[in-house]
Amino acid sequence: KDANAALLSNFEVYQLLTDLKQQRKESGKTKQSSGQQNLNTIMYETLKYISKTPCRYQSPEIVREFLAAMKDHKLTK
Repeated sequence: KDANAALLSNFEVYQLLTDLKQQRKESGKTKQSSGQQNLNTIMYETLKYISKTPCRYQSPEIVREFLAAMKDHKLTK
């Protein structure tokens, strides 16, 4: 599949952002460019918003089960 055309679920975005946040916390890098600060702000705001949704409580197994259950309906993007 084309990696540039894939859709991400809220769960995947939440996982990605929490992993990035953890990596940055562990690296402890303090000096940041203005572009990096802007990216940090976007990540913070997105994580803040998405943390209030049910995806926070999901797991990869739950997402797989949902996708398997919906496969019979042959939905399109």
